[in-house]
This record gives sequence, C-alpha cells and structure tokens, in this order.
Amino acid sequence: MTYQNLTLAFDGRIARVTLARPNKLNPLDWATVKELKAVVAEVEATPGIDFVLLTGAGRSFSAGGDLDGYIRLYQDPAAFQAFLDDFFAMLTGIEKARAIWIAAVNGVCVAGGIELLLACDMAIAAESARIGDGHLNFGQLPGAGGSQRLPRAIGLLRAKHLMLTGDLLDARAAESWGLVTRVVPDGELIAAAQGWIEGMSAKSPVGLAGAKRLANLTLETTYEEGLRQEIAFVHNYATTEPDATEGLIAFKEKRAPRFGARKEN
Repeated sequence: MTYQNLTLAFDGRIARVTLARPNKLNPLDWATVKELKAVVAEVEATPGIDFVLLTGAGRSFSAGGDLDGYIRLYQDPAAFQAFLDDFFAMLTGIEKARAIWIAAVNGVCVAGGIELLLACDMAIAAESARIGDGHLNFGQLPGAGGSQRLPRAIGLLRAKHLMLTGDLLDARAAESWGLVTRVVPDGELIAAAQGWIEGMSAKSPVGLAGAKRLANLTLETTYEEGLRQEIAFVHNYATTEPDATEGLIAFKEKRAPRFGARKEN
C-alpha cells in the first residue's frame, strides 16, 4: 500500500512508522486513521517484525483530530460512526498486535494523539513534549478509547484532571504521572527508543509477545479470570515453546540464550 499521510519503513525486526503531515501537526483525520489501520495489518502480516517505532515528523507527535473534518462528519451520522469504528479498530489493533509498539513522543501529543499513545505498549518522550487530553478545550469528547485507557494508565483522579481542565503536562510531569517511562533530550529521542529495542531484541520474540498478551489481560477480564488465563498460557508456553527451555539451559550453561525464530502463539 502507498501511504500519503505517514511513512512506513522496515529495518530488520523493526517497523518505523512516522506521521508525516508536520505542517498540520500530524492530525489524525479519517484518511490517516485508515492508513494507520492498514499499517497495523501490514506489520502483523510481515514476517520477522517484532517491534514498531511510532513517532511524528516535525514538532508534533500528533495534535489530534482534524476539527474541520469533524464539522463535516457531524453532519453525516453514518459517516461519523464509520470513522469512530475505524479509529477503534486501529487502536485496538495496536493493543492486540503481536509486535511491541513504542511511542516516541516529540512535541505536542494531545486529544487523538494521547489516545494513540495510550494504545502503545511503551512510551518515551523528548524534553519538548507536551501531553494532555485537550478535547474539552474545543467542546469535544474522547471517542477513540481515551476515556477508558487514560484512567487505567494514570488513575481516575489524574485522568479526570486532564480531561476536565485540558491541561498539557510537560515531559517530566508526564513521566511522573506514568504516561511515559523515560524523558530524554530532543536530539536523543529516536536513539533512546532504538536502545530499548536493542535491549529487547536479545529476548525471545515469542516471550515478548506472550508478556504483552498477559499484561493486557488486566484490560480485558477480571483479576481472578486473568490469573486463570495466565496459568493456562504459561503452561502452554513452557511445555511447547523451545525458547522457554533454551533460556533455562543457557542460564545453567552460563551463556547467552539462542532463541529460535518467532512462532505464532
């Protein structure tokens, strides 16, 4: 697929996705949402891709939706529903993807931008980043899962603060609130994210995907059911996946593990 609003490049086990409309602060209009949805599918269908590095071109990760486009969509309820469905499918696709999605947040990340961030598995921010909800600043409400993911990420009171005030957090505050887990100088953002990937690349690809799936159970089920599913999942992993045994043998032999090619769980 040819992309107009973003770029997609493959580099070994990494897919690099860059929102590429910097003159508009990388808006998440319907066309861009459809392209991101297609990217999720393409990455999942590409053998050997275990990591996705997502960022924005220019001085913004994403400033959110296209407000002019919303005016038109609001006049067509069926079209607006289809847009919301595509946005939901795209973010849920990232959340459920086998690959690990890492958001490298540069500049402004607000409204739809924070909803995109919240769907990713890991997030790192440049010192210039400013992150918030911001929907109500223009009379809008989060419609791509932000009202549900944000309280789960940072707690209900803090989520309500961001939603009701429209405040933007600087990068250090976003780190202390748990929206990102590391802040680096602007010029080191991509290198630092790549450093994360290099560290994870030594681990079992099947194990990485499994750990992501287990963690996401907290979003999908009750505590008790999550515990039951964890037992079943780990039993299957340990008794059928060679990487599980290889890790133990490598530890015993005091050498680096030699994990096999990724297999689907």
